[in-house]
This record gives sequence, C-alpha cells and structure tokens, in this order.
Amino acid sequence: MELQLGSCRFLFDPWLQGPAFARGWWLLHEPPADWSDRLCGADLVYISHMHSDHLSYPTLKVLSERRPDMPIYVGDTSRPVFWSVSGANHGFVNEHLRFMILMDGVHPEMDTCIIVQYKGHMILNTVDCTRPNGGRLPRDVALMMSDFAGGASGFPMTFYGGKYTDSWKAQFVKNERKKLLNYKASLVKSLQPKAHPSDRYIKETNTKNSAADLNALINKQAPEIKTWTPQPGAVLDLDWPFETPVTGTIESPPADTKVLKDNWDFGLYVNEQNSAIGADIFTYPEWIQFYYTWAGFDNYNLVVRVIETDDDFQPFPNGFDYLVDFSDLTFPAERPDREHSYLEMKNRVGVMRWVVLNGRLWDDLYIGFQTGSAGTQTSTTTSKLPLLHVFRCLTRQVIFMKVCRNR
Repeated sequence: MELQLGSCRFLFDPWLQGPAFARGWWLLHEPPADWSDRLCGADLVYISHMHSDHLSYPTLKVLSERRPDMPIYVGDTSRPVFWSVSGANHGFVNEHLRFMILMDGVHPEMDTCIIVQYKGHMILNTVDCTRPNGGRLPRDVALMMSDFAGGASGFPMTFYGGKYTDSWKAQFVKNERKKLLNYKASLVKSLQPKAHPSDRYIKETNTKNSAADLNALINKQAPEIKTWTPQPGAVLDLDWPFETPVTGTIESPPADTKVLKDNWDFGLYVNEQNSAIGADIFTYPEWIQFYYTWAGFDNYNLVVRVIETDDDFQPFPNGFDYLVDFSDLTFPAERPDREHSYLEMKNRVGVMRWVVLNGRLWDDLYIGFQTGSAGTQTSTTTSKLPLLHVFRCLTRQVIFMKVCRNR
C-alpha cells in the first residue's frame, strides 16, 4: 500500500516481486511497471512484522541496492523484523504528518499495526493483527484498512490422518471464515471509519473470504460506512469531502492497467531453493544434531519425526528421516516409551534444506504449505497447550534462536 501524504510518500509492507513463505505464496496482482522507482523514491517504509508476505526479501534486495539509506520503521517487538536494528514505535515526520506503531493484543511479540495522522485525517491499518492494540483504538478514523481473507495458516490444510479428513477441514475453514468476517465487520462498526478498503491476499490452497463478502457484511451492519476494494493503480483521495458519494473520491486505474499477474518467474525462485538439496553439509548426517543443538529449542515434552520428501510428499530418495526429542534434545532411533506429544512432518526437501542453510523461519514450511503434518498427544498432563500451539512454538522459536545466535 502506498500513501501520498502531501509531498511525502509512505509505503506499507512492500511485496512487489518473488514469492513468500518459500514458494508457497505468489502475487495475485501485477505491480505497476514503475514499482522499483516508486519503491526507491519513497520517503518512508513501514514493515509490520517478519512474515515474508510483509518482509519481502526479493523486494527489499532491490531497495537495499538502490536506496540503502531508506528509513524503515518497525515495531519494537521481541521477535524483531531486523535483528540488528532497533525498532521505533512512533515517528514525527513534519508538522502535518505523524504516525504510531501499535502492538497486537494477541501476538505482541511479533504482530503490529499502524496509525497515520495527516492534516486531521487519521488512517488505521490493522495489517494481520488479531486484536490491534488490545482493542483500544480511535473512533471516527478517516480510513481503516484490514485483512479479510483468512486461511493464512498451515492448519488444518497441511495436517492429515485421524480427524483431519477433507470434510472436517472444509467445515473448519468455513467456520473460521465466518468468525473472521463477523469480527472484522464488528470492528469496523465499533470504530466508525468513514471508509474501509479491503486489500486482497488471495491464496489458492484453501477457500477464502472475498472482499465482496466483507463489504456486504459491513454495509449490512453499518450502512453509513463506505467500503472500497482497491485495485492496482486505483487512488482513494481523502481530500474529497466524504459527504459526497464514495465514487467521487476514487480514481480508477487507467484502462490499459494490467491488474492480474500471469508470469511469476517460478523457475528462478524454485531453482534457487532446490539448489540447497545438493549442498555439501547434507552429505553428513551430523548436520541434524548440529542444527537443532544450535537452534537451542529444548526442555519441551515433544517428539518430532521429520521426513524429507519430493514435491508430492513422497519419500525423497536417500533423504533423511529422523526423530528429535525436544525434552532433552536427543535424536533417538525410536519414539520414547514415556507419554509425550508427537508430530510427524513430511517436508519438501528443497524447501527444508533451503530453510536450514539460510536460517529461515519454519513458517516457510507451515504457512507456505510445504509440509504435511500428523500428530498425536499421548498425554493430557504433559502439556497444557494444544499440539498445534506446540508445533507453532517449535517452528517459530527454533529458527529465531538460530538467527539470533548466528548474528
């Protein structure tokens, strides 16, 4: 999202080329032809959190090469966007423009949102926050931006076996979509923004809400609030009086604008990740103990079986198949006799080894749909947390600790 605030241009979470979550997510819309010039010509960049659909490495590589002096603002979270850069939670740009970065009430260790104020207009972008600022938000903002699609998780789509049948997954996704829509609509109604655009994060793996779904629900619950679904190249002008129809405030994209992408350079990025398969380190089984010991996630009654697979989740020829016992960080040949939580992960070998080599998040496997997982919890006393939460703790903390120690 690009904000033009007088002479100042502010970009939110620029993802303009390449995939996110390894090769699990790809851009739906075609960025403007001059996107690199607009990116590098901006005055400020805000990055909400470290997930790669917001912290886009391919995009930021272009920025770092052309504008290494670009001011980038991030929240002061315990799981930072950049390990070597201190976060700033507010900024005073000039006499007309200021902003504040707010933490999520559910995941304050990672997720943030932002409020921008310009000449009396207040703009709220809730980004991916589950409960922005713990629910303490200003009313009567001029513009509120939010997500709506849902489905941005590996659960339950990457789980198999037991109750995780196709029909169970379909019903779960349907219920979650409904809950998300109702929450977003109630949030909009309570904050009473003058306008509410819905950006599009469309993924193909599981069913999502559409922008039209959320707009319809908002219009039903709060008909006085105007809604808008932006397209590439479209402009919403907040200088227009909002008493006029909302269509008077919108500049549509030029007629020849290419809206949807039809070329993603799949081979460029997939081949880069698959090149990790033949890395020298993986000729030595000792990499397994080295990697997890380095990561430092232990003292948790969880056993994980990791199986390297091809792209169809079939065992990879001569691939690794091993157990990790996180209670004492050992690597047994068989599951222990004690009661424990157990997770079996089938990971695409190219992505798994690329994650290991580059110290990337295991969210690239999980949210990127590059893993198939099955699990059981053999004791109700060994963990107070559901197995899914145990898995998420593992996938986030293992790599975070590794990167932190590495740098």
